[in-house]
Amino acid sequence: MRILLVSLLIMLLGAPSAFAQQDLGPDYVQTQFGPMGPAGRDLLQKVALAGLWEGPAGRMGLEKSANPLVQEAGRHLIDGHADLDRRTVELARTLNVQLPTQPSEAQQGWLDEMQAAPARSAEFDRVFANRLRAAHGGVYNFLATVRTGTRNTAIRDYAKVCMDTVLDHMTVLEATGMVDFNDTKAIPLALVAQPASVAPTTPPRAVPQVVPQNSAQQQQQQNTGGVPDGLIGLGVLALVVAGIWFWSSGRSSRNMHP
Repeated sequence: MRILLVSLLIMLLGAPSAFAQQDLGPDYVQTQFGPMGPAGRDLLQKVALAGLWEGPAGRMGLEKSANPLVQEAGRHLIDGHADLDRRTVELARTLNVQLPTQPSEAQQGWLDEMQAAPARSAEFDRVFANRLRAAHGGVYNFLATVRTGTRNTAIRDYAKVCMDTVLDHMTVLEATGMVDFNDTKAIPLALVAQPASVAPTTPPRAVPQVVPQNSAQQQQQQNTGGVPDGLIGLGVLALVVAGIWFWSSGRSSRNMHP
């Protein structure tokens, strides 16, 4: 009986390490901050790309605009991306992620559009505010998605800093008064800014849907308080060990005191 009890205890102590070393697939690598996957690498590269065109755009805002609000937005862009660029390079070096060194074709096109707009003109201010606000809106959604799903603590902290910076940039760009929220092509979030006078649409009738197996498993995990099946199994095993211990102790006492 004691041999069986010792064996169960060894299984109980050895099981957590087995559950901790989950195989997340070939695209993941283990780091000192937790698993690093494609989303984390994509985040570092996208923020680096943003700095390659938003920093120069901020400098153009200072040099080409006569609007003090546009100039202020330009200063926020320059300062914010100088800080993010430093953080991005350091974290990419630590996590062995290669960063881009040139803006994308679309980003270069936006810079060319700003360069072509006449200096100290309303046209430049409009292009500056709308192109940058549209880009920041898309990046903010991406950052939130990565921040929510990553298991890497360094990426989580980095994403939080990036979100704060992007939100600051969106705020100063909107403060220029030049952002056209009716331009749904340039501003993907324009529907959020619809006036309250817009009549609400009738909500669609609910249609029963077949829940995929993976979703059903996730729902089952939520119903159990988010506790993984492995930990539940460990709890059951612990109860079994405790039961055997008390049963063997009681039996020994009865043998000693008939």
